Amino acid sequence: MKLFISCCAALLIGNVALPQSPAPPSAKTRHLFIITIDGFRWQEVFTGADPSLVANPDYVRDTALTKELYWDSTAELRRRRLMPFFWSTIAGQGRLYGNRLFSNKVNVKNFYKISYPGYNEIFTGHTDAFISPNLMINNKNTNVLEYLNNSVAYHGKVAVFTSWSVFPYILNESRSRLPINSGYQRLNETGDAEADMIDSVEESMSHSKTRHDMLTWLTAREYIKQHHPSVLFLGLGETDEFAHAGRYDLYLQHATDVDRMIAELWYAVQTDPFYKDSTTFLITTDHGRGWKTTKWTTHGFWAQGSGDIWLSLIGPDILPEGELKSREQVYQKQFAATIAALLGNPAAPGHPPGSPIEIPSAPAAAQAGSR
Repeated sequence: MKLFISCCAALLIGNVALPQSPAPPSAKTRHLFIITIDGFRWQEVFTGADPSLVANPDYVRDTALTKELYWDSTAELRRRRLMPFFWSTIAGQGRLYGNRLFSNKVNVKNFYKISYPGYNEIFTGHTDAFISPNLMINNKNTNVLEYLNNSVAYHGKVAVFTSWSVFPYILNESRSRLPINSGYQRLNETGDAEADMIDSVEESMSHSKTRHDMLTWLTAREYIKQHHPSVLFLGLGETDEFAHAGRYDLYLQHATDVDRMIAELWYAVQTDPFYKDSTTFLITTDHGRGWKTTKWTTHGFWAQGSGDIWLSLIGPDILPEGELKSREQVYQKQFAATIAALLGNPAAPGHPPGSPIEIPSAPAAAQAGSR
């Protein structure tokens, strides 16, 4: 992958001068990790295990054990059981948008409410009507990762690791020249025993469109240790796979696994001098799911609730208000501009469209007094 990145840099730079970046912003954020949890509902994020599903034998193989693991008397206790990092560290030091019980809403704007259009909306700010199938078709829209990689400040410092093998097309790898490790793609790190072991495990497995998230996470973690990218996209996909399979028990188990992966990644960042106190995490999903007991396994314009999503942020410039309970409406199409804004909008062609989400900053809040 080192060779791939070097080639990308050479092709992007050539003999053309890149735009000059502005003076560094006063904000502390210099690095940004974008993490998506495919098809993971706001209901589980904010209320934990769903009472209509957790003891339903149609979706749970062992209802007694699943309730023992994830059930409790209140939504606050259930969500802590399911996602302890979200409801300790992020709730204490960051912000969580999308609890519709308080009319705090995050919504998809594209009509289809499936993955390709959702990720297109997240990374490009566009809601194109023609992007409907989840097919390996190159996206014509410029994405924010491409935009950042074409800036002086972040050129050659962007990396992508995803479980779903369609991402090279969503991010148009052939045009954007982003370093993308997707599906069961090898790391190919010379002289790295751990990377060789990960590659060997991947080769020994039967391949599908979605790599196991643990392998995606391990691959990204090893790359982070070796190369220290400043902008990283980690796309996890098995929550959606388990939901489509009608396995609510495995969906919950994997949500807990993902929470732990994010916790360990945050710990690694906060104990690495390169990233410590200068890195922001933006965590979200590409679409919601049906809210009815019989519709939670699916999503799309036909399944009510599929456009209802959530967003969480943690970082040195983020005002730590935890779960937001104010009436508010933000949209997925704002995420691309928000990603750029979090990094100070470095100069580059093809600025993401739309207005970023207005996120109160920690320094500004300190000066103005707490809200």
